[in-house]
Amino acid sequence: MSTYVLIHGAGSDGWYWHRVTPLLRERGHDVVAPDLPVGDERAGLAAYTNAVLDAIGDREDLVVVAQSLGGFVGPLVCARRDVGLLVLLNAMVPRAGETDWWAATGHPVAVGPDFDPVEMFLHDVPPAVVAEAGAHAGPQAGTPMAEPWPLERWPDVPTRVVLARHDRFFPVDWQRGVVRDRLGIEPDELDGGHCVALSRPEELVALLERLRVAAGA
Repeated sequence: MSTYVLIHGAGSDGWYWHRVTPLLRERGHDVVAPDLPVGDERAGLAAYTNAVLDAIGDREDLVVVAQSLGGFVGPLVCARRDVGLLVLLNAMVPRAGETDWWAATGHPVAVGPDFDPVEMFLHDVPPAVVAEAGAHAGPQAGTPMAEPWPLERWPDVPTRVVLARHDRFFPVDWQRGVVRDRLGIEPDELDGGHCVALSRPEELVALLERLRVAAGA
């Protein structure tokens, strides 16, 4: 079977995938869900990528799933390893040399003094999971979003995008436009918010498996 490489987003850790990981393992897959150095201002995209590569080790038959800020990292992993499928999940889709993704894409959601991360990210997550989430959240260093995205072109790997229809931080109508403009593909969609791996793990795993089989990964 495959090795799923699960890359979390900003200000989080590998716990983000804790409801998805056992479901994939029940299906016979190996799973790697490393912690990225999100709080380290010295760590740029190279350090994030190396953290994932170190966790993969010599595993093969890779399916990379990158959530939110992980969208910057997933393609960099694919540029250095043989990957059967890259799935971007409610993810940032970068362009070569880009240093201000937010402005370049016209991100429509303001992050001001009244910003409530629970209402924005966890509004559809079960209360028991929300209660655990605070221990796995922290400040996100700006370094990986401030340096130029280093690839000259998208890696030669089958790529799919999954959008959650009730994402409040990356609204789905805006996400569709970004994906079509930058990757020229039609995204797959499912119900749920930005943290759909916490709110709808079963539906997400079923969709990931369909995409994996369709890609022959």
